[in-house]
Amino acid sequence: MLKQFFILCSGVDRDLLKDCSEGEQTKYVGIGATVFFTAVMAFLASAYALFTVFDSIYPALIFGFVWSLLIFNLDRFIVSTIKKRDRFLDEFLQATPRIALAIIIAIVISKPLEIKIFEKEINTVLLKEKNEMELANKKQIGTYFKTDLDKNKAEIAALKADIVKKEKEVNDLYSIYITEAEGTAGTKKLGKGPVYKEKREKHDAALKEFETLKKTNEAKIAEKEKAGVQLQADLDKKVSQTQPIIEGFDGLMARINALNKLPWLPSFFIMLLFLAIETSPIIAKLLAPKGEFDFKQEEAETAMKATLAQNKYQRDLLVKTSAEMHDRVYADIAEDKGLFDLQRKNAKELLELQSHKFVEKQKATL
Repeated sequence: MLKQFFILCSGVDRDLLKDCSEGEQTKYVGIGATVFFTAVMAFLASAYALFTVFDSIYPALIFGFVWSLLIFNLDRFIVSTIKKRDRFLDEFLQATPRIALAIIIAIVISKPLEIKIFEKEINTVLLKEKNEMELANKKQIGTYFKTDLDKNKAEIAALKADIVKKEKEVNDLYSIYITEAEGTAGTKKLGKGPVYKEKREKHDAALKEFETLKKTNEAKIAEKEKAGVQLQADLDKKVSQTQPIIEGFDGLMARINALNKLPWLPSFFIMLLFLAIETSPIIAKLLAPKGEFDFKQEEAETAMKATLAQNKYQRDLLVKTSAEMHDRVYADIAEDKGLFDLQRKNAKELLELQSHKFVEKQKATL
């Protein structure tokens, strides 16, 4: 059962192969097995690749199965259409387009499996890139909010500076009128005279202004600080909103790019391995000498070509003979006097009718 299945996979003519030797059948069993297992590898590779895209196992399995059938059909077609020739160069030229197609298939199959094989290394590269993206994202968002935050902080600092400045002014006025009362400065007269009262009134007025300014500025500062907290909250919210996008930077293209950043030699050898697997049926058919099946196939093709050539020759001969017979028949008819007189009579009647019609048309125009 397994032998027949692999023979079916090889795309060989089973009616011709069943009469061949066991060794000849084994050769095509090996070719069919290679085609089958290449399709299995294609299924695994495409299923994993599509799983990274859809993040769901069922679509990945379905599309992977369809892709493996496509690869299986292509490989089976490639192997079955290569026929042995008398010269190796003719065989190689015949197989060149198929080898090119096999190389493309090998590259397509190997890439997803390379991603799986080097998954840990790729995750390390992606983690580094994600960290860099997070820092760049925070910096970009911080730059976007920086102007408003700096402006808000500057306004708060200015309001606080106004309070400090006014407070210092009040304290200075307080010292002035106290020293005036003590007689240690100003008029240097002990007691609360007119100058003292003037300075005291000036201090009291400044104190009221300070209290009003402090109350107003503190309200403004509270409002500004609230706005600053809101700006910081907006910044943090923006960062948190963009974080899932960065965390989701784990798709197929990202992994392929990460794979390309790893040393190329291991990946190259894996690709060569799949290239060898994919081209092995073709190489096997090219290197193998003509076998019993090849001779039988060539004999069947030669017999078919001979039959077709013979049929074509007979058809051409039939057409040629028929044409010669018709030429002779019409030549004899042309020499028949009775037919000539009949044709002459009919032509004369036709000319007379045409003449009458012409005369009637001319009369109608008068």
